[in-house]
Amino acid sequence: MLARSGYRVLPSGNPDGFPQWSPGALRPQKGCWAPGRVDSGPSAAPQSWPSSLGRAVLGALGLLLLLLTFPVSAWCALKVVPAYERLVVFRLGRLRRPLGPGLVLLLPGLDSFHKVDLRTKAFSVPPCKLACKDRAVVSVGADVQFRIWDPVLSVMAVKDLMSAARLTARNAMARVLLSWSLHEVQGDKPRVGQQLLLEMNEVTLAWGLEVDRVELAVEAVLQPPPRGPGLDSALQLALHLLGGRPLATPAELPLPAPDADPVPDTAELVSETGDTPSPEPPAEGLLTRLRPVLSETLVSRVGACYQLNVGLPGGTQATYFLDLTTGQGQVGHGPPQAPPDVVLDVTEADLQALLQRELWPLGAYVGGRLRVQGDLAVAMRLEVVLRALG
Repeated sequence: MLARSGYRVLPSGNPDGFPQWSPGALRPQKGCWAPGRVDSGPSAAPQSWPSSLGRAVLGALGLLLLLLTFPVSAWCALKVVPAYERLVVFRLGRLRRPLGPGLVLLLPGLDSFHKVDLRTKAFSVPPCKLACKDRAVVSVGADVQFRIWDPVLSVMAVKDLMSAARLTARNAMARVLLSWSLHEVQGDKPRVGQQLLLEMNEVTLAWGLEVDRVELAVEAVLQPPPRGPGLDSALQLALHLLGGRPLATPAELPLPAPDADPVPDTAELVSETGDTPSPEPPAEGLLTRLRPVLSETLVSRVGACYQLNVGLPGGTQATYFLDLTTGQGQVGHGPPQAPPDVVLDVTEADLQALLQRELWPLGAYVGGRLRVQGDLAVAMRLEVVLRALG
């Protein structure tokens, strides 16, 4: 864009990459200053010959006046530019090459300049409320380190570079966090920061500013993600890609069949001798709790046969089956008559947590508390059954 202006972009990591001017015998070197030279800016129109002639005459007169008043004029005409700075010079309003480092010569009254610091700097993005992919709301800020890689663009492309960079960082944070869940943001901040860095550089590189590092700071979790079977939305997406059916909503939960067996009353469990029965083990509770909710609606939504191997505290194992392929479904002891679609291995304590809806199949599988042999998507349909338990 600025090829006609005659300057070269500062190479990365080399602050001495620009042409330098050495006073020597007051001769122009590498186009740093020349009375008759006119450089075009990024949006400047081509000059007519009267304009070029006028600029050349004024430049020559300014140089002559500088020589006649030397050495007094040297105090305002000579500038020392450190190695970490550049001067973006405008002569009569038109852009010239960046000058520095070293001793540079400016024509008083004709040249104006902007100092540009090339060192790495930083700014902070104040904490703000942002939403994550799993609908959690967090208060998050960021520390951003950046440097100027193009002095001319940093002056010409944007008026207030720091304010524009802060606004860009905040907008990029809002976009990036929508693609990450709360668990990922808290556990993998470097990757989130790297994506934020790339998002910012897509905008700021056109301003001559390059972001080198971004560090996220999660101040507080204002609203946790809604509780559901998938504690991680990314895992929900993976489950969908595996071919699983959509998860049931409360309005779609199957109702118990009218002719289903009623839940055994506590009084019926009392033995003939009048002794109070001991609390029912969770493994046996699987039978008593599932029988009332079996229905054709549940069979149509699940359509699979499960075998559950329940590990008991004494080191033994009990086997149950849940057949939701025909009729109103069946549940009972032992393996199913037909080969099961999925075999599930779970401990008695985790089975109790599942029946009480304190644990969901996907969360149990991710945490290693539920082992699945067969199609994972079919195994996750157990969520529909657990929701039906109410």
